[in-house]
Amino acid sequence: MQNKDIVLEIKNVFHNFGKKYVLWDVNLEVVAGEIVGLVGPSGCGKSTLLRAILGTHPAARGVITVHSGPNNKELKIVKKANRDCGIVYQKYTLFPFLTALENVAVGLKLDESNLFQRSLGKFMKFDFPSGKMRWGQLRKIHLEKAATLLEKLRLKDAMDKYPRELSGGMCQRVAIAQSLIMKPKILLLDEPFGALDEATREELQTMLLELYDENVHAKSKGEKPPYTIIIVTHELNEAILVGDRVIGLSQHWDSKTVGDSRAINASTIVYDSKSPVFQPNKERDYGSFAQQRKEIREFVFNPYFLPKPSEFRLHFWEQVEHGDGEGILKLGETKDE
Repeated sequence: MQNKDIVLEIKNVFHNFGKKYVLWDVNLEVVAGEIVGLVGPSGCGKSTLLRAILGTHPAARGVITVHSGPNNKELKIVKKANRDCGIVYQKYTLFPFLTALENVAVGLKLDESNLFQRSLGKFMKFDFPSGKMRWGQLRKIHLEKAATLLEKLRLKDAMDKYPRELSGGMCQRVAIAQSLIMKPKILLLDEPFGALDEATREELQTMLLELYDENVHAKSKGEKPPYTIIIVTHELNEAILVGDRVIGLSQHWDSKTVGDSRAINASTIVYDSKSPVFQPNKERDYGSFAQQRKEIREFVFNPYFLPKPSEFRLHFWEQVEHGDGEGILKLGETKDE
């Protein structure tokens, strides 16, 4: 790739709770437009890493940087919660007293106006991000944007329904729309489909494939891909299916080789490899995943196989440089903003 279009950089990140280290020397670069599956054994620190990226639990050591601006040249070091990252958890957090449409629009409302402006909006014009107007006019713009996004996520007929009237899968789509409408540089999904039945889960996997397909179309035209997503999942098929790359975070490695007892039982990235890119609504051939699933199980989940750092399967950038990447990883530079 002539231009790597990095949007997230994690460099030498360590995280500990008291004397116990959870993350050990984690390094990662994510390309704009990727959907990355993050897998690992229970308790390995996947959610801790997401919270460090989000900024709610900053890394104890190391640097996490979000790239933005023209050609992603503007660098923002993550030190606290910020607008560059959004997150959706397995337990979605929707306001029960708001409709799906209102739930999605609420972020824009809180971000682009204040209580004073909303209270006097019927009588006065204020300077809003969309120009000088009354609150009612801005509110209409917010609802229109929310409606467009909900329609994209196949919720056109559910816009006026309350969370109690929606299925679990529909609520999770609304929660994802809540985050996407704020246009985060990176969207973090923490086991978002874990509580859903298989059929609903497949529908939401297809939704992610559609977002990835949109990224590919944007980048093929030299535009910035709109969605960069890291999804934590315990389903290996899902991790391989929904994006173009799988990261394995694990505490099962030969930590004695680093010569520091604090590394024992701490997790690091032991696996980083591209995964095949699938088109939405095409039949899924899970048999084609067999070799990669086997490799991930061995290097990430096997507590009896403890690879040394020199033996980790960190092939992703080598694969991309050799032209093996698919989807956005196969495309060239994007235009300046």
